[in-house]
Formats: sequence, structure tokens, C-alpha cells
Amino acid sequence: MRRLLTALCLTAATPALAQGWQCRVPPQVSVPAMPEPDAPPRVVPTTGYTLALSWSPEFCRTRKADPAHATQCSGSMGRFGFVLHGLWPDGKGGAYPQWCPVRRAPDAATLRRNLCTTPSADLLMHEWAKHGSCMSKDPAAYFDQGRVLFQTMQFPDMARLSRQPGLNAGMVRQALIIANPRLKPDMVKLLLNRSGWLREVHVCHSRAMKPVRCPIGNGPPDSVPVKIWRSF
Repeated sequence: MRRLLTALCLTAATPALAQGWQCRVPPQVSVPAMPEPDAPPRVVPTTGYTLALSWSPEFCRTRKADPAHATQCSGSMGRFGFVLHGLWPDGKGGAYPQWCPVRRAPDAATLRRNLCTTPSADLLMHEWAKHGSCMSKDPAAYFDQGRVLFQTMQFPDMARLSRQPGLNAGMVRQALIIANPRLKPDMVKLLLNRSGWLREVHVCHSRAMKPVRCPIGNGPPDSVPVKIWRSF
């Protein structure tokens, strides 16, 4: 155990902003059309929030040449580690609010201001329409909330962590907790793809935006093997 903790401590924490290595925001950003809902609207009380963090190297592994994901995956804006997928309101029993009535859309300046955190104007628009509309009347205020929470996160050296012998879900959670001492294992949910590659990390929050135990589990058991794709 001592050897494991020593190895995890060596995966030095880095600020969230450093996850957008050499992020270069284009001078102009087009505002995408508001997306069509993929499910019926659901207006229910909010019980907490999920800060969803996507591991960009895994997402971009098969999308580097896809024009639809050029800002995140082509390298034109830089290289990314963890990016903010979104800040989502949660609901009782997993029935979360979604696609609430919305009159305002984020403007180009708001999208541009958030591209180094969420490097996709289309994703930003989708997150606002599906989730943010149930949290705020102001797109800029919604994105500010998510960005502030994202910037409080510290991340381990994921390339070094990926090379740890016998890497499993418990070791990944422990590395994140060492980097963020305010967190506990039951507050950090891991999402893996079918082949065991790390896809996302979800950090659960209360209605007061404080980390709390995830209401519907924290992903795979500690003993489950994990692989971390690195493009660097």
C-alpha cells in the first residue's frame, strides 16, 4: 500500500487550466443552431449536480480527422487532457431536469470565452439547451458556474498514471483524491468504455455546489482494470 501511495503522489497535480495545453482560441466563433431535443422536456426539482469531465485523448482517438470535432481533436486549438463535458442538474431517482424552456442562446463572445474549457461550440450549445436551461436564464452565468468548478479541480499526471502496473479503478480514484483532498472515493464516478478505457470522470455535488457522495454509485469497483489512452 505504501508503494502504491508513493507512486500516486508522484503523479503531480496540475491545474485544470493546464489541461488545455497551448490552447489557441480562434479570433471568430460561429454560433451553432440550437439543437433539437433528443428526449422530451422534463422539469423536475434539482437535487444536486454532476460535474462531467471528459478525457479528451480517448474521445479524440477516432475523431482526429472528423471536421465536426476539429476544434477539440485536430490540434488546431492545441492539445487537451480533461475537458469540461458539462455541468448537469440531477433529479430524484435519476430523473434529472432536461430541455427546459429556453429563450436565450449563448452569443459568440460567451462561446469563445469557454472554448479552452469545453473546446466545441456545438457541445457548448447542446449543454446549454439540455442542461443549462434548467439551471439559469442566462447562458453566460451557467457556463461561468461550470468553468469555476472545473478550475477548482487538480489533475494527476495522467501519462504517468497510465503506466502504473496493474492500474485499476481504485488507483485512478485515489490519484484524483490525492490531487483533490476535499474529495472522497464515493464522490468520484468513473466511466469506462466497453474495452476498459477511461472515458469520463464525474464529480458529484450538492445543491450548494459542494462535493458529495454520488447518489447512484461511483462506477466500476476498485478492482476493475483501467486503461488510459494517451496521445502524448
